[in-house]
Amino acid sequence: MAFLVGENPGFDFLHQCWNDDPALQIVIKKLLAKYPQWGIVIVDGGLIEWEG
Repeated sequence: MAFLVGENPGFDFLHQCWNDDPALQIVIKKLLAKYPQWGIVIVDGGLIEWEG
């Protein structure tokens, strides 16, 4: 749903999905590439909030 409306689902939700299901990692990677303004990046295979 976030992919369609561009609304940030929140770091905690994305992080939980990232850890729960490896298949969702692909979707999350695409979301983060499309919406860099959310301030969430992938570093060393994990999600972090970017404050910069």
